[in-house]
Amino acid sequence: MSKGKLRCVTEVCADCSSLDPSWASINKGVLLCDECCSIHRSLGRHISQIKSLKKGSWSPTLLQMVHTLNNHGVNNIWEHFLLDPSHSKSGRRKPQPKDPIHPVKADFIRAKHQMLLYAFRAGKDDTLISEDDLSRQLHSSVRTPNLETSLRLLVQGADPNYFHEEKGTTPLHVAAKAGQALQAELLVVNGADPGALNIQGKTPADIARSIGHKDLADRLVECVHELTDRLAYYLCSRKPDHQNGQHFIVPELSDSLDLTELAKAARKKLQRLPNPLFEELAMDVYDEVDRREIESAHNITVFKVTSIQQDKNTKEVGGCVRIRTVHECGYAHAQMMTLVMSRDS
Repeated sequence: MSKGKLRCVTEVCADCSSLDPSWASINKGVLLCDECCSIHRSLGRHISQIKSLKKGSWSPTLLQMVHTLNNHGVNNIWEHFLLDPSHSKSGRRKPQPKDPIHPVKADFIRAKHQMLLYAFRAGKDDTLISEDDLSRQLHSSVRTPNLETSLRLLVQGADPNYFHEEKGTTPLHVAAKAGQALQAELLVVNGADPGALNIQGKTPADIARSIGHKDLADRLVECVHELTDRLAYYLCSRKPDHQNGQHFIVPELSDSLDLTELAKAARKKLQRLPNPLFEELAMDVYDEVDRREIESAHNITVFKVTSIQQDKNTKEVGGCVRIRTVHECGYAHAQMMTLVMSRDS
């Protein structure tokens, strides 16, 4: 489905109502303007997963999932108490497009998305709705096309990896069996494991393929290999051909990135890392690739010292703080990424 066909309602920024937003927060299911996007970026991927609508590379079903949620008013989930008349006297208000980023928009976005101050969530003392109850409801909800219900349950605390002991499946297995591709996308971006096994030892992709949902099965396989696919594409602009059984590409080092003795020693150290630590390292590298690609799309190259704090990835040049380019940092990071990709080779 084309991006144009998905725009069936007037699109506005979810956080300040600016027209024609050019970014999406995938796990929140909302669209954002450039200014609000810059604050979301500072929150980290564990809070808000940002992607450019105009410059990003999208899976068709992932894009459709985001637009479907946005078009059905999912932002009301994140602003539940702002819309509640009983809370109208609290003095809290949503920013307007012309309000300053700092502190007005920034404070609102952190309260809304990081602290979830306006979202309805089951209270700690609410014995009527337990996490197990919410997870069971999610397990049932994902067999339907109602994305808003599923997201609401996730926000309230449902476990996307909940294993239903009686049925022997996770919510992702249920969505795969029902052919609910958008529900599958929603679950994955909210932490569901696409490689999880049901009681029969089958993955969600196995289930989808056995039912005849080939496109969904192929997409779930892509989700399983998202990390290595992303790193491979960043390094050599190639992706594995999963449909023909090729699931990994280990980039070859170019002449300028030859495997030095130091790099060989680093590979040996990587091979000795326990799997949990290696997974954390791989995710750190993935997050760095994501940060660079978003930064490139945002065309951010120069900032004044007054508007940015120096960190280990920046250097001071002539009174300004300039983000190091991929060219400047590329050698060390490309070696690290290639070593991560080739750890077991």
